[in-house]
Amino acid sequence: MTPAGAPVEATVFVVDDDAAVRDALGMLFRTCGLRAETFDSAAAFLERAKLDAHCCLVLDIRMPGLSGMALQEQLAVRGARIPIVFITGHGDIPTAVEAVKKGAFGFLEKPFDDNQLLGQVVHALERDVGREQPGAPQDTLLLRLSAREREVLERVLEGKPSRQIAEELLISVKTVEFHRSRIMGKLGVRSVAQLFRVCLAS
Repeated sequence: MTPAGAPVEATVFVVDDDAAVRDALGMLFRTCGLRAETFDSAAAFLERAKLDAHCCLVLDIRMPGLSGMALQEQLAVRGARIPIVFITGHGDIPTAVEAVKKGAFGFLEKPFDDNQLLGQVVHALERDVGREQPGAPQDTLLLRLSAREREVLERVLEGKPSRQIAEELLISVKTVEFHRSRIMGKLGVRSVAQLFRVCLAS
């Protein structure tokens, strides 16, 4: 399913004890038209975050005090079904896999590509609203694109390079680049960042 359905009013919560990471991710999401709130600890998130709106959580696994996994468990106990995207260091991958088994939306290993993170976040937000808004406004946007262009768009928003997209779709890199150009033209954008904003606003 394409990420075009994530609403601009959705909120991305970022919980990480590293101030530089929090600031960078907050700016990344706001640049793409998303509301972002950042917290320096799991405890601060539990105390201050309002989970009554459409949202998702970008969560560091290893933090002082309450860990990312512990926060996931706390949210489950409270019945909060917020989609979680874990960000993790190499040594924490087995833990991240366990978190996904317990219901997390996904995880990315540091250092990660911004587009890959954006792709996971938009998909997580789309899943969060999908149950309440079937047949949502993304249909209008998708009607502008062919079936193949939608397949390419989904992978572009996931941060995949043209060569990987070509391999997955069994087409040439040149054909992928042609479709990318057509998508940009049809949606009136000139960069991937603008493409995210258009998809999020649709």
